Amino acid sequence: MHFDKLPINQKALTVNRELERAANGAIRAYDALKSKVGLRGRAAAYDDHAYEFVGGANETMRKKHYDKSLRLLWKAEAAAPWSSFKDATDGEKELMGMAERGMSADEKAARARISSAEFRALLDAEYTLAEKKAIVAILSAIGHGEAYAWLVSASTLTDVKSTGAKAAVTMQVVEEAKHFVVLRELIQAFGVDIPRQSAWEYLMLEGALKAKGLNKFFGMNVLVETIALNIFGLLSDKPGLEILRLFHLDESRHTALPDNYFKEFPMTAWEAKNPAARMSRLLMALPAVPLVFFLEAEAAEIGVDVFEFGGSIMRKAFTLADRAGFALPIPSKQLLAIFNSAFNAYCSLTREGHVWRDYASAETTRGAAEAAVEREIFGDPAHAA
Repeated sequence: MHFDKLPINQKALTVNRELERAANGAIRAYDALKSKVGLRGRAAAYDDHAYEFVGGANETMRKKHYDKSLRLLWKAEAAAPWSSFKDATDGEKELMGMAERGMSADEKAARARISSAEFRALLDAEYTLAEKKAIVAILSAIGHGEAYAWLVSASTLTDVKSTGAKAAVTMQVVEEAKHFVVLRELIQAFGVDIPRQSAWEYLMLEGALKAKGLNKFFGMNVLVETIALNIFGLLSDKPGLEILRLFHLDESRHTALPDNYFKEFPMTAWEAKNPAARMSRLLMALPAVPLVFFLEAEAAEIGVDVFEFGGSIMRKAFTLADRAGFALPIPSKQLLAIFNSAFNAYCSLTREGHVWRDYASAETTRGAAEAAVEREIFGDPAHAA
């Protein structure tokens, strides 16, 4: 599969990359200095150079404990048929007598393909080297995000109330762990260098991890998971990337978690609307804007207008924020208009013959099933802004 490239402004791209490089160096140096003097620097024990948590892969322990636990995961529907749980798939019901079953059939087959020479050959046949690099750059942006999602969801477990809520968050922890492991293997199968986190990813993800209390729901479930939803929806219909459809379904549940939780345990007016909380949420969200600019070349390589992609993310994230009750310093509709104007101003300066567009109503999810899931969550994008 070869994509129709979109033109980009090389001068603007160079400026974007130089700004990111300078910001990245300054941010990392500042956090390293804070750590040395005993202040809180980087919160995550995560090595984005190696695309691993600090301590390395430790594959042996993962296979002995995490993989084995997934294979032997028991289902209440089979063990306690008198209970209200209905948690077994049709395939699992048929294969209930086999202990060596954990992941669904689709996931197991996809993981086998990812490690196979045939799968790598498929990627080589379907994509040019430039396209593979672009896809890896985009996927790794959320691949690093899955590492943080794993950490944030685990830390949120102590903040939520009720057995049901803790069970829901526990399942997210399990799913984020699976996402990180499987997505990492998928990205590595492309056989190209995996970029470290950009400055903008770093700021956004660290902000989500350092957020206080259930503001973590805003940083992770509303903001980062919406970006993940968009990336998986964009790429899930491409050859070799079909497993992203399963990721997309998981993320759709994760984005719904804050709204469902606050229906049971509403935030107080002070928690939702105090000025410090509003500003902290905006600061968590702002790095997503330069991240959109940063990925312009990679998006163009696979035929995607990065500002359509960014507008779609902003619209969906603000929809979820409003629904959950996460107030921002500026009403979300006004913020969306500001970002839309910024995207158009940039394009007017860098794209010849640019005509103003409503990027906030754009939709870049390509898969039909994924689009249907998102319409159920967000409604018709043409009428959402």
